[in-house]
Amino acid sequence: MSPEENDLLCRVEGDAPMGQIMRRHWIAACLSEEVAESDGAPVKVRLLGENLVVFRDTKGRIGVLDEYCTHRRASLVFARNEECGLRCLYHGWKFDVDGNVIERASEPPGSKMPERLKQKAYPAREAGGFVWTYMGLPVDMREF
Repeated sequence: MSPEENDLLCRVEGDAPMGQIMRRHWIAACLSEEVAESDGAPVKVRLLGENLVVFRDTKGRIGVLDEYCTHRRASLVFARNEECGLRCLYHGWKFDVDGNVIERASEPPGSKMPERLKQKAYPAREAGGFVWTYMGLPVDMREF
């Protein structure tokens, strides 16, 4: 096999063809037992070349977010998991399981910046003792 063929079949980062195929499937992110506790510490995972965090919020919902805060790129591995969201320790922004900014301690009242920003998030489900995530093109998740 040539180096080019090997690269075609093995690379999954970014827009690599094999990565695009893999993103069209649900992928096991971690064991459910790793995030069994509501408001427990986030778990760092790396899938298809992306650093992510998996967490269970106060209501028991599972979230899979980009590891780095969209505001100042601080790692959400060190975030506080509290009251239905991950709070970034750098500037205090809090994100829900869908990546929405639900609190912004560092922004003045009336600031429009958080309305324009959203943390990258992937749909997540639990089955068979695993947390699964779908990293492909956005789809209507009500089908799943």
